[in-house]
Amino acid sequence: MGSLSIWHWLIVLVIVALVFGTKKIRNIGEDLGGAVKGFKKGMNDANAEEGENTQKKEAGTETIDVQAKEKSDS
Repeated sequence: MGSLSIWHWLIVLVIVALVFGTKKIRNIGEDLGGAVKGFKKGMNDANAEEGENTQKKEAGTETIDVQAKEKSDS
């Protein structure tokens, strides 16, 4: 009773296609694909930025805001 066979899924797919239309389903798929692609790009950019910060710290070329440091020490 709890499991659905492949025939149940095919019937559901046909009903969804009839209700929404294939063009709208295609647009939703394109939007979802674009969102996933943007998310992956953002993650790669964040990892690259983190790698740059690590390299700067190791090289000792990281800039320090002296005025902000003096204010926090007070």
